[in-house]
Amino acid sequence: MNRILQPMRTGPGVFRSSLERVVAAARAALEGMQAADGHWCFEFEADCTIPAEYILMQHYMDERDPRLEAKMAVYLRGKQADHGGWPLYYGGRFDLSASVKAYYALKLAGDDRDLPHMRRARETILAHGGAERANVFTRITLALFQQVPWRAVPFIPVEIMLLPRWFPFHIYKVASWSRTVMVPLFILCSLKARAKNPLQVHIRELFRRPPEQISDYLSHARQGTVARLFLLLDRFWRHMEAWIPPRIRHRALRKAEAWFTARLNGEDGLNGIFPAMVNAHEALELLGYPADHPYRRQTGAALRKLVVERAADAYCQPCVSPVWDTCLALHALLEQEEEVTPAIEKGIQWLKDRQIGQEPGDWREQRPQLAGGGWAFQYANPYYPDLDDTAAVGWALAKARREEDRDSIEKAANWLAGMQSSNGGFAAYDVDNTRYYLNEIPFADHKALLDPPTADVTGRVVAFLGHLGRPRDRDVLRRAVAYLLREQEPSGAWFGRWGTNYIYGTWSVLMALAELKDTSLQPAMDRAAAWLRAVQQKDGGWGENNDSYADPGQAGCGQASTAAQTAWACLGLMAAGDRDSTALHRGITWLQAHQEKNGHWWDPFFNAPGFPKVFYLIYHGYSLYFPLWALARHRNLGCIHRD
Repeated sequence: MNRILQPMRTGPGVFRSSLERVVAAARAALEGMQAADGHWCFEFEADCTIPAEYILMQHYMDERDPRLEAKMAVYLRGKQADHGGWPLYYGGRFDLSASVKAYYALKLAGDDRDLPHMRRARETILAHGGAERANVFTRITLALFQQVPWRAVPFIPVEIMLLPRWFPFHIYKVASWSRTVMVPLFILCSLKARAKNPLQVHIRELFRRPPEQISDYLSHARQGTVARLFLLLDRFWRHMEAWIPPRIRHRALRKAEAWFTARLNGEDGLNGIFPAMVNAHEALELLGYPADHPYRRQTGAALRKLVVERAADAYCQPCVSPVWDTCLALHALLEQEEEVTPAIEKGIQWLKDRQIGQEPGDWREQRPQLAGGGWAFQYANPYYPDLDDTAAVGWALAKARREEDRDSIEKAANWLAGMQSSNGGFAAYDVDNTRYYLNEIPFADHKALLDPPTADVTGRVVAFLGHLGRPRDRDVLRRAVAYLLREQEPSGAWFGRWGTNYIYGTWSVLMALAELKDTSLQPAMDRAAAWLRAVQQKDGGWGENNDSYADPGQAGCGQASTAAQTAWACLGLMAAGDRDSTALHRGITWLQAHQEKNGHWWDPFFNAPGFPKVFYLIYHGYSLYFPLWALARHRNLGCIHRD
C-alpha cells in the first residue's frame, strides 16, 4: 500500500511534524471532493441485493438497458465469494437471499446456468436449503416473477390502509421506511402483479422441491406464541380474501395510491430509498399510469440517479447521503481549521438551504403541533427528516459559532426536543415506535419493522443539545442521559444501531457525554474507555466485524483494523478524557501510518447496518472525514506523544 509516511518513533517534535502533514493531506483531500455548491456526497454502497434488484426491476417492467445491465453483471460476478454465493458485506458469510437474487439477476442478464460461477452458486444455494428458504422480500420478488405461488408470501392486503388507528396493526405503528416500502407493495401483492419478464427467464433449478408442491414456506414464522398467532391470522385472512367486496378493495387501492403518490418526492424518490422507489415505480405501472406520465417519469429518473456507473462495471446505491456526508465533513474541517473558512461557509449554507420547515411530514402523526426544523438524509425528502442528521447538522452549526445560524439551530433543537420518546431516548425518525409484537408478523422476518430509540442517535441529540446548553433542555437531557446509562453494556460499551457496531455506539455516546461536562458521568465514561482499550488490535488500530450483530461475543473485534473504526475509538478515548495513554498514541500512529499518498485511507469493509443481520452498507466517506476529525482533535488537545 502506498502511504504518505511510516510510523514515527523519534520523539514528540518529529511526531508533531508528521501529524501536521497527515492532517493537511487529509484536509486537502476532503476539500478537493467538495462540490461547487458547497456539499459533499460520497458513494454509498450496499450488498449485492440492490444491483440485483435493479436488474430484476428492469425485467419486471420490460425497461431493459442492456449496456447498463451488462456492467451490473460484471459487478455481481466480481462480488461472488469463495463459498460460491454472495455475502451481505465484504468478507461475510454466505447469505441465501442475496445469493438467490444475484443468481437470478445474472441469469436475466444472460449468464448461462452451466457457466462455472453459476454452477458454484447454484450448488451452494441448494446446499443451504434452496430458494424456498429465502426471506420474505426475496419470495415476494419470486412471486412477482411467477417462480413461486402467492401462498409462499405472507398475506398483506391493501385493505390494511382502511384499518382504524386503534387496530393492532396500522401503517403509522411501523417505521417510516417500513410504511413507504409496504404501501405500494400492498397494491402489488393484492392485485397479484406479474412481471413482464420479456425473456421468460426462470430459476426452478434453485429449488430443492417443485415450488408449487411446497407447503411450508412460512414455517420460519412459527417461533413463539405471538408468531404462531399471527400465522394463524395470516391463514384466516387469506381464506377470507375472496369475500372482500369489490368496492372495499377499490377504496383501499385508491387510498394506498393517494398515500404514496403524495410522497413520491420528485426525482429524489419515495423516502429516497431504493426498495420504496422500486415498489412505487412498479405499482404506478400496475395502476395504469402510462410510461409518459409525470409520476412514471419521476420514479424512473429517481431510480437511475442511484446508479454509479464506472468504466468496467456499475452498481445501484440504496440511497444517497449528501446531508450526512456534508455535516460530518464539516465536523472534521471545523476540528481541523478551528475557524469558518470559505469551504466551511459554503457547506453550512448548503445545509441551511435544506432545512425542513412546515412541510406535512409523517412526524406530525405523533407530534401534530410540533413545528419543523429537521434535516433529511438525502438531497430532498421533506416528509422524512431524521433525528440523527438533524442533531449532527445542528451540532456542526453550533460549533461554527455564527450568529447568522442561530435561527436554524434553534428550530433544529426545538424539533429534536419534541421528538423524545417516553423512555428518554431518541429514534431515527419516529416517536415511541416500539410495538415489538409487530416484529413477529410473518411479513417481518427481517425483524426491522420498527424504529425504537437507540443509543447512537440519542447520543447525537445529547451532543447537540448539550453543546447548545439551553436551560429549557435540561429535563430532556436528564431523561436522555438516564436512558444512555441504562443502555450501557456490562462491558462498558454501547450498541451501535446505525454504525458497526459497539465501537460506533461507544464513540457516539462518549462524544455526547463529553459535551455535558458532568463529572458524575465520568465512571461510565471510564468503563467505556477501558473497553475500547481492551479491544484494540495488536497493530494499534481497531476493527469490528458485522458478525457482532449476530454474536455479541465478537463485540469490538473480528476483522482487520479500519480507518473509520480506529478514528471512532480514538475520538471516544479523547472524549473520555484520555490525553496520553499508550492506546491512544498507538491508534493515532496507526492512522498516520496507513494514510495513502492522495490523503485518503483505504477501507473495503462495510461500516454500517441498514437492518442488523439482514442488510449492510458502506459509507465511503467514513474513511476520510473521521480520520481527519480524530487526528485534528488529537493535535488540538496537545496530546502527549509516547515512544
